[in-house]
Amino acid sequence: MIDNQRRIQKQEEKERTRRRMRVEIDPDNYTYIPAKKPIDFYDNEVNQRVAIYVRVSTDDVRQTTSFELQKKYYEDFVVRHPNWTLVKIYADEGISGTSLAHRDEFNRMISDCRAGNIDLVITKSVSRFARNIMICIGMVRELAELNPPVGVFFESECIFSLNEDSQMALSFQATMAEEESHIRSRSMETSLRMRLDNGIPLTPKLLGYTHDSEGNLIVNPEEAPTVKLAFYMYLYGYSTQQIADIFISLGRKSYLGNIKWTSGSIVQILRNERHCGDVLTRKTFTPNFRDHKSRKNRGERPQSRYSNHHEGIVTRDDFIAVQQLLDNAKYRNKAFLPQLRVIDSGIFKGYVIINPRWAGFSDEDYYRAAQSIYYGEGGTEQGNSSLPDEIRIEVNAGDFDLRGFEIARSELFGTTRLPYITFSERTIRLSSSCVKKYGVNNHLEMLINPITRQFAVRSTGADNRNGVICSATHNGKIVPKDIQATAFHKTLFSLFQWDDECRYRINGTMYAQGNEIAYIFEASDAEAYFKPNKILGSSNDSQPLMSLGNRVKAVPEEWATNFGKQYYFHKQTLEELEKQSENDWKIRIEGQLFETGKKLSVTGFDELRQYIRRELSDIINEENTYE
Repeated sequence: MIDNQRRIQKQEEKERTRRRMRVEIDPDNYTYIPAKKPIDFYDNEVNQRVAIYVRVSTDDVRQTTSFELQKKYYEDFVVRHPNWTLVKIYADEGISGTSLAHRDEFNRMISDCRAGNIDLVITKSVSRFARNIMICIGMVRELAELNPPVGVFFESECIFSLNEDSQMALSFQATMAEEESHIRSRSMETSLRMRLDNGIPLTPKLLGYTHDSEGNLIVNPEEAPTVKLAFYMYLYGYSTQQIADIFISLGRKSYLGNIKWTSGSIVQILRNERHCGDVLTRKTFTPNFRDHKSRKNRGERPQSRYSNHHEGIVTRDDFIAVQQLLDNAKYRNKAFLPQLRVIDSGIFKGYVIINPRWAGFSDEDYYRAAQSIYYGEGGTEQGNSSLPDEIRIEVNAGDFDLRGFEIARSELFGTTRLPYITFSERTIRLSSSCVKKYGVNNHLEMLINPITRQFAVRSTGADNRNGVICSATHNGKIVPKDIQATAFHKTLFSLFQWDDECRYRINGTMYAQGNEIAYIFEASDAEAYFKPNKILGSSNDSQPLMSLGNRVKAVPEEWATNFGKQYYFHKQTLEELEKQSENDWKIRIEGQLFETGKKLSVTGFDELRQYIRRELSDIINEENTYE
């Protein structure tokens, strides 16, 4: 019964629907209003304001023909349509289509479309419009959503963007255009790597050089003096901005023929190793073919160095000296060229003197300097200079055997009054107890031994160029002062194998001889202070035992198994210090010069001055005329 009722109800609903579909329209009471005629590229009856976009990707002379032919062709193309009005031909020459950067005419055309000045854009192909699928599809859709909409006609593919069936074809063609650019980029990368593997480096045009018929670099006698003058002036003490200003006054031209110089353009000359006869390949690379942004090569791509590849304008030693000076210019430390010195005897044997404002030496240089004392520069061991592996213990009859006993670490007790030093990302700071010992003689020299992993400070004179000021006077009291070490920070942390995100503190031992005071700090006993988030993500349920401010304190792992140094090891160390004579002490020793690699023979002061005066004679004579 219920099923029959539902069946009858369903039949009645169907019948009502059929009656609605059989409605007869009264022509006297009905008016049909047609929609506006949609814009169609093939419709010549609609007035349209037309823009033409033309692009070639390089500024090669051969591309100029294509560029001009495209413009002429589309001028005639618009004329053949009587209802079209040519707004403008927007043309980008020598610009890549993978991004919007530097595409001034393209961006100007889009702005005119947004302003309502254009109804239709015509271009040769999808690849001319853009070689980036996101830009191509995104721009086309944005133009279609304008009021009124702006259509784009791609002639080669015969695609009109306002047609409803154009989206799939346009997406496919845009993908092909982008992939074509990607393939070309990979082909260029492969070609470049093949050149480098076969010893054929790229040597583009450079100030001071020209290319011979075989593509080799040869010195240009007209431009080389400008390069040499830049190097000599910087070695002499001129800043890059001063050199740029003088070059403008002299009317010196760059390799592009410009006479407007900047500090940056001078740095580019001074940084280019080809000026000393070498070639270093792949200094930069382009990881993304879409944006073409160059990145400094920090090991992401293979490199090759060709020494003595061609004749140099300046010597290699002058070039190296300039690089070291440039590396430290940002630390305001370019007044002199430091020398790496290592102490060959005494309590500081194997220690290398530090200039914390200098970044010209690498951690390898410090290692080699220290090793030259222990093992010689040739790598052979020097007598008994290496540290002993074992301690020989002799106990007399009746003596109490203290093997197994330890001298407890001072860190286990109160540390506020102990001498210590702290290292952070930018500064080094001695504790109050250290600086009070030095008193008003607050000029110190810092030393490092990368072999034994020790750091030391000792008093020095105010005339020591490597010296630093460790304290200041506040309300009549001597208080510690931060020692700026931004330039040396990375090298120091690398030598001690420390984490850049941590701060470190080391308790020290004082050594005194007369009025001389020194502190030695063991990096192996350093306490690290790190941010809590470094352990929050750990799987362990460990909790920090100690903290300092917003940082957690960590101690060396070996501290968990002992209280300090073995008694006899500690006793032997003290005895050796007691046996040292005044001559062995040598706390004021300057340190012997250690040459990092080949000895630098920088052009002498007199020669620099004579060359600079000769090149600047026109300016000097002109100034004398006005005196």
